[in-house]
Amino acid sequence: MTAVAAYAFREQDSLGRRYPEPPHPYRGAFQRDRDRIIHSRAFRRLENKTQVFTRRYSDHFRNRLTHTLEVTQISRTVAQAMGLNADLVETLALAHDIGHPPFGHSGERALHQVMQAHGGSFDHNLQALRIVEGFELRYAAFPGLNLTFEVREGIVKHSRDYPPSAYPQFAEYLLDLRPPLEAQIIDLTDEIGYSTADLDDGFEAHLLPMDQILHDVPLFACFHRQVEAQYGRISTLLRFNETLKRLINYFVSDLIEHTCAAAAGFADSASIRRHPLRLARFSPEAEEHRQILKKFLYSHFYFHPRLKDEKEMAEQIVREMFEFYLDDPTRLPTPYQRKTSEFPLHQVVCDYLAGMTDDYILHQYDELRAGRARSTPEE
Repeated sequence: MTAVAAYAFREQDSLGRRYPEPPHPYRGAFQRDRDRIIHSRAFRRLENKTQVFTRRYSDHFRNRLTHTLEVTQISRTVAQAMGLNADLVETLALAHDIGHPPFGHSGERALHQVMQAHGGSFDHNLQALRIVEGFELRYAAFPGLNLTFEVREGIVKHSRDYPPSAYPQFAEYLLDLRPPLEAQIIDLTDEIGYSTADLDDGFEAHLLPMDQILHDVPLFACFHRQVEAQYGRISTLLRFNETLKRLINYFVSDLIEHTCAAAAGFADSASIRRHPLRLARFSPEAEEHRQILKKFLYSHFYFHPRLKDEKEMAEQIVREMFEFYLDDPTRLPTPYQRKTSEFPLHQVVCDYLAGMTDDYILHQYDELRAGRARSTPEE
């Protein structure tokens, strides 16, 4: 769909690519970026990276890839309803999680902790930028994917603002300005996607009883009563699914309505950038319901006792593998060994582990414990 809103980002206003390329005969610049992300190795790996549950519970819970696809669907719906540049929005949604390490947030937390010990840190958004700018090797003419400036900027800035003084290495990404509205909405569509999906998976795993959800999440309870009034005696699963559908629709509709209202007086995307605050938002009422749902998931799901051992094991594996490669860099694949001439060893080890899938790091860990850990010839 062609962007129609005054505040939508126009592709002709793009700052282009780091390495200039001739235009494609039948694909726009953001469409090409979307295709490059989908065909990337980092995107494929999302299929075997944990969202919340590993396959120990079931093989039909969300993984990082299915979560990404759900967020992309929600994001494109929002973009089209608002008259935004849907190609840019879709591309940013597809790329928003490619920097995540194995084992979900447990893996991210462990990598951040070990990097802090070396004066560094781990941020999955900044890791995604490293991936698209250098790690993906698919083109002879340039390193990385050579994505447009707006996609790279959105990868960095879609979920938070980075103080220019604290991140001088990212000065080119206009840290003193807000990102376009196309990037701003990704943070909120991501939250709609994962909070409702996590509620779904937690209920399916019997970790979140229906009575507890109805008691602690009043908006869910309100929609649940509507479902009961409309359908009468139907199965618990169908009642849950019908309620969840209404919950998703509520947040999506509210985001569209109130972001449109906030942006209505802006003449173009440039004025959105110069505004001191982000304009993508929920209404105060929906924001309150969002906070209640988020608090409920943190209190009763993300740190559930039945998930505790698995999370602790995941963090232990990441820490041990980090120390293993730090102590013996010759075990790293050859391309990563070469990178140590350009980057500190701890950063190279972090990059290697962050790119692993759950299955691969578990395999490497088993090999390590058996005394047979070895590098692979290529990565």
